[in-house]
Amino acid sequence: MSKEKFYITTAIAYTSKKPHIGNTYEIVLTDAIARFNRFIGKDVFFLTGTDEHGQKIQEIAENEGITPKQHVDKIAGQIKDIADMLNISYDKFIRTTDDYHVKAVQQIFKKLYDQGDIYKSEYEGWYCTPCESFWTETQLVDGKCPDCGREVKKAKEEAYFFKMSKYQNKLMEYIESHPEFIQPESRKNEMVNNFLKPGLQDLCVSRTSFTWGIPVEFDPGHIVYVWIDALSNYITALGYTPEEKGELYKKYWPADVHIIGKDILRFHTIYWPIMLMALGEPLPKQVFGHPWMLVGDEKMSKSRGNVIYAEDLVKHFGVDAVRYYSLHEMPFAQDGTITYEVFISRFNSDLANTLGNLVNRTISMTNKYFGGVVTDKGVAETEEEKAVDADLKAVVTGTRDKVAKKMEGLRVADAITEVFALFRRCNKYIDETTPWVLAKDEAQQDRLAEVLYNLTESITIGASLLHSFLPETAEKIVAQLNTTLREFDDLDKFGLYESGTKVTDKPEILFGRLKAEDVMPEVEKIQAVQKAEFEAEQAKLDAVEGKAVCGCGAGENAADGADLEPMDVEAKEEITFDDFEKLQFQVGEIVKCEAVAKSKKLLCSQVKIGNQTKQIVSGIRKYYSPEEMVGKKVMVLVNLKPAKLAGVLSEGMLLCAEDAEGNLALLTPEKPMPAGAPIE
Repeated sequence: MSKEKFYITTAIAYTSKKPHIGNTYEIVLTDAIARFNRFIGKDVFFLTGTDEHGQKIQEIAENEGITPKQHVDKIAGQIKDIADMLNISYDKFIRTTDDYHVKAVQQIFKKLYDQGDIYKSEYEGWYCTPCESFWTETQLVDGKCPDCGREVKKAKEEAYFFKMSKYQNKLMEYIESHPEFIQPESRKNEMVNNFLKPGLQDLCVSRTSFTWGIPVEFDPGHIVYVWIDALSNYITALGYTPEEKGELYKKYWPADVHIIGKDILRFHTIYWPIMLMALGEPLPKQVFGHPWMLVGDEKMSKSRGNVIYAEDLVKHFGVDAVRYYSLHEMPFAQDGTITYEVFISRFNSDLANTLGNLVNRTISMTNKYFGGVVTDKGVAETEEEKAVDADLKAVVTGTRDKVAKKMEGLRVADAITEVFALFRRCNKYIDETTPWVLAKDEAQQDRLAEVLYNLTESITIGASLLHSFLPETAEKIVAQLNTTLREFDDLDKFGLYESGTKVTDKPEILFGRLKAEDVMPEVEKIQAVQKAEFEAEQAKLDAVEGKAVCGCGAGENAADGADLEPMDVEAKEEITFDDFEKLQFQVGEIVKCEAVAKSKKLLCSQVKIGNQTKQIVSGIRKYYSPEEMVGKKVMVLVNLKPAKLAGVLSEGMLLCAEDAEGNLALLTPEKPMPAGAPIE
């Protein structure tokens, strides 16, 4: 009988820079799901890899004085090394510079063009040469580029567009008839209400303003833009081309689940399904948008010195400790948090005390009282003894199905909680049976042996369930117990540990307790290096641009405006109160921010306003880094008609003040205000 197939993917990592632990969380999460599905008997194919094209990479390489290929080779190597370090059990690692992927993408683009889903048109409007961007009349600010403030000229640029609107209704129907397609539920509502219902615009799928990408084979002046290039990796990795579908594709597609960050959910639940519909291929069964990992309540930032890398954590805590924290501390639908202080606390309480101490105590007592031999005596004479044994066995044998249920719903953190509930029950069993008291009574030796057998059997079952999440630790446990990991189908049975087996006489401490005072000095050194690197990068930019970098973004006197000369501004036409009433201003909290790849001046912010999040593009990159934007409370014009800036949709406007030299500073509330508070 053939196994049920299970195809799972991560989003492919962008090769602009080395990923931090927040980025790495995704691949650890996916690995746990993949391992568990192998464990329950499925034929699993696990794909991960790297996204290696685009203007941003071309610019980084130019600044480094190397070729784009040299840059992506370096970063892709780092990403793969991190995956291997974290014991990731991927089946294939795809790079979008791989020859087979390049050829397949070109064929996909040609097929969509030939059947009329992609058409050639042009941007027409006002062109900014330094920014390589087109703008409409209404997007200009005082007749100049809204990005950099320079002069613009009337121009046109060719581009290919994908007919998204053609498939909008079909996609909406699919989502409505497949409620499991987008998870969690809150993410589905966001996609439908914020993007599908307002209507889809045709998507630009080629570029001519940079060269680092896959050429459009029949029109070499164009390169295939990221949407078709990166997203198609999920099928090209399986050998798909429009002309020939590989054996892996026939076997594993459609994907059972894409594991991706919530910030790129739109691309995977709107663009990607529509591409597949146009190709006549089945859609993935599910797209799971996982939350972010924050440092405390902040996003990781070199400027703050709070970026945490997987290798630093592994150095201090070990691979499985990093896997445990990443998997256990991330809620299903809410952002999680990581700090070294909390990491140490969880390490000591869960790994060192609950698990490590349990295994060590059990083996040590077996060696002390019985020369290391575990024997099933079957002795439970009193009703109390029978009851406590029965309860332990019920908890242990019942854990398998609880874990399976949680994993079926991708609730990995909850699944690990169930496994550790088993270990906690074992620790309680020790307190209930008091082996050290039994050891003092010769008549209780068989009962003592039974207690230790029950503990050993319970730990074996627990370790077998733990293997999907902490594989190295699980293997160490059963090795010390001189047994093997149990098959999934046997984990609801108690008593399979072979009586008479001798455990190791030198138990290894799995997780030794840590002291913050031993770890934090090293952490402070890491943070100091990060800040120094950031300042060096800023100084380099300063030298290149010939201007001072000001953290506040509004000139050297921005922190204290007392010495600034008053400004007179040309008055605009008076408006009525009714005109003003049409404008809706609210307080927003920036939860994510990144530079727009094809622009030197634009930042793209995800702004939380009440219970919704809007994407807002602003020409303030000169004055603020993406890192320092995160966490700011800002004033937002929320009912501005959406528009595209440099090809990126903007759904509002951040309010700024501007001085006589054109420097900008964000307007922020004087006092603490909740995100969504109206500005009257």
